[in-house]
Amino acid sequence: LTLAVVLPERNLSYPWAWPRVGPAVRLAVAAVNARGDLLPGHALRWVFGSSEDRHGLCSEMTAPLTAVDLRLAHHPAAFVGPGCVYTAAPVARFTSHWGLPLLTAGAEAHGFDDKREQFPLTTRVGPSHRKLGELGVRLHRRYGWARRALLVYWDERVDDRPCFFAAEGLYVQLPTLRNMTVLDVVFRHRGNYSFIIQEIRQKGR
Repeated sequence: LTLAVVLPERNLSYPWAWPRVGPAVRLAVAAVNARGDLLPGHALRWVFGSSEDRHGLCSEMTAPLTAVDLRLAHHPAAFVGPGCVYTAAPVARFTSHWGLPLLTAGAEAHGFDDKREQFPLTTRVGPSHRKLGELGVRLHRRYGWARRALLVYWDERVDDRPCFFAAEGLYVQLPTLRNMTVLDVVFRHRGNYSFIIQEIRQKGR
């Protein structure tokens, strides 16, 4: 049985980069193979493919091509990774089409909650932004914040946009509170902070 691993090969800015995850994969495979009762008659092995582009960033073009190559060359039984939202989404759609499970520590975005159509075989072992949104709802109920919520977040629209997807969980969940108005203010590096403060003053009350 083969595990296909699709993760960033070198970029350690990602918590699920191969230099971090690789040793755990090797240990897990060795532990499974050391026990004959877990997969009797089978041996577990892994193959790796990078989800990085030439700049070392998670690539929504590279990752699905890598997944297809691994599928055709090695016929894996399951996939591990990708972790980045924009790379995990197309790979998870492919693995669902192939009938193969995908395990990831990332893919935190709210959209991965769709288990009926797009991501029925995707399992996330890390935190999800839906849970962050549910926490926001509980805090609002606990403290009686019932009218308005203002989300202020940084978004450069490059790479994996972590703040955007974190805010999305709150943006989707907070309106489940009756009569709650949810507004957002986006800022970028070296943005006009005076404008942002004015936006907060006007929208936050």
